[in-house]
Amino acid sequence: MKNLRILFMGTPDFAVTILDKIIAEKYNVVGAVTAVDKPAGRGQKLRFSAVKEAALQHDLEVLQPTNLKSESFQEDLNRLNPNLIIVVAFRMLPKKVWNFPALGTFNLHASLLPQYRGAAPINWAIINGEEKTGVTTFFIDEKIDTGEIIAKKEIAIDSAENAGVLHDKLMHLGADLVTETLKLIQEENVKTQKQNNFSPLKTAYKLNNENTKIDWQQPAIKIYNHIRGLSPYPVAWTYLDNGNKELRCKVYSASYVIENHQTNIGTVTKEDKKLKVATQDGYIFIEEIQLPGKRKLPTKDLLNGFSLEENSKMV
Repeated sequence: MKNLRILFMGTPDFAVTILDKIIAEKYNVVGAVTAVDKPAGRGQKLRFSAVKEAALQHDLEVLQPTNLKSESFQEDLNRLNPNLIIVVAFRMLPKKVWNFPALGTFNLHASLLPQYRGAAPINWAIINGEEKTGVTTFFIDEKIDTGEIIAKKEIAIDSAENAGVLHDKLMHLGADLVTETLKLIQEENVKTQKQNNFSPLKTAYKLNNENTKIDWQQPAIKIYNHIRGLSPYPVAWTYLDNGNKELRCKVYSASYVIENHQTNIGTVTKEDKKLKVATQDGYIFIEEIQLPGKRKLPTKDLLNGFSLEENSKMV
């Protein structure tokens, strides 16, 4: 049985759950690598990453290199001498880093690889209306999310859940998969599988201003999936043309109905204390919205003090 010396790399809350589980299972973690502290809030005080906060609570040494190719970071690797690196929601590593440990470097990715390689797999699985997803561990190689697969775990996607709910499910599923992967490595029982690059592959593109905007020309189900796939972060958005004002709004939650109608696409009316938006094959009912400069509100609360003009539309 191998004695493991693990260096953990990660930044957000998703990675913290995995780090906590590894330590709870009594694995030997020699340090944590995470993002540099960043100014945040009105006072622009430096904020630690979630992984740094957790690592300090576990009395781990924390490394925050700005350059992973630097001599100083290489010296840190030599000093800590890990024989295994685990990467969870971090950044791309240079070969001199991922190739350093004798037992390799493995990554936890929140999809069933080779599907949804890329930056936002949880969001895109919902946006594209998938009924299942999962988590995968794989050994890192020169390209992004293409290395040989160690293990996978699958989970169903509920048709009503948003990206935040699915994120938390995959976070805990991922923690279980990482510990199972560690056991395989420790017992020298790993049998990897090459990724299939020939089937039609879907990509988890980085989310940006363009691909998070709601396209009201799409069918209602696609708009609904788009909204829930981007909630609670980074949030789908749209322009509300409300008379003489064009307001950029964020839409956090919605429902939909399929229904034949003659209403122009994008037309907004009020119904049952919700904003009702016409689509090509039905209606979207906006249930939670945020207007510019305002806080997020249930639509029924917004409509208590908001005047929706005649001929308003989403564009």
